Amino acid sequence: MVLKLLVLFFTPLISGLMIYLLPKSKGTNFRLLLVFAGSYLFAITVIHILPELYKHNQELELIGLFVLAGFFLQQLLEYFTSGIEHGHIHTSETHVHDHSHQSVSALVLLFALCVHAFLEGGMLAQPLTTGPVYDMNAILLGIALHRAPAAFALMTVLAFQLHSRNKALPHLIGFSFAAPAGLLLSTFLTNHEVLSTASLMYLYALVCGNFLHISTTIVFESSPGHRFNARKMAVAVVGALVAVAVEYIFK
Repeated sequence: MVLKLLVLFFTPLISGLMIYLLPKSKGTNFRLLLVFAGSYLFAITVIHILPELYKHNQELELIGLFVLAGFFLQQLLEYFTSGIEHGHIHTSETHVHDHSHQSVSALVLLFALCVHAFLEGGMLAQPLTTGPVYDMNAILLGIALHRAPAAFALMTVLAFQLHSRNKALPHLIGFSFAAPAGLLLSTFLTNHEVLSTASLMYLYALVCGNFLHISTTIVFESSPGHRFNARKMAVAVVGALVAVAVEYIFK
């Protein structure tokens, strides 16, 4: 539990603070990092989370409905976040992608991102009465990999909107607390049998739909015009292979 909380809190916090050292965040290396994270997240969702969901749940049609709901929930959240959670960085001066996004207030942006992070943290809870449903380390790594660039992008946008990196810092700290808060609340509810194992499964399915949306968006939107890019393809394959290694070698 302590390790999960530390990773969930310090990964976005440290990544967001990198804006003080690396102010230019739209370079090739940043995009390749996003591709790696997206590919890993997509692979771990397909080869690990989805099979486990269907293996441990009898009501298969409900699992599919919650995955679908999670997918469209993420689409709704992106209306407010402009895609920050998968690394999109948009200001009125610089645009990483060709399409434009609606500018939103700092508080609305933070709230929408925190909802997503809260759900991710809640996914990592495990009931005391049952054994591990997932390889939680694999899921934790996937969450950390995509929260890092999200936090960096969040700080970039907020620093521009608030005209100060220091003013954006409290928002980053709040964002960093969101996933640990979700984990703590979900763990408390499961341990006190307020949140049943079946309910936890549906939460997994909901976040699984989030993951599918985020990961596919990262991979397919990382190249302008969706043109084939050999370097991006290689990085995507490496990300998927790392997920396979985590699943089949270290479990």
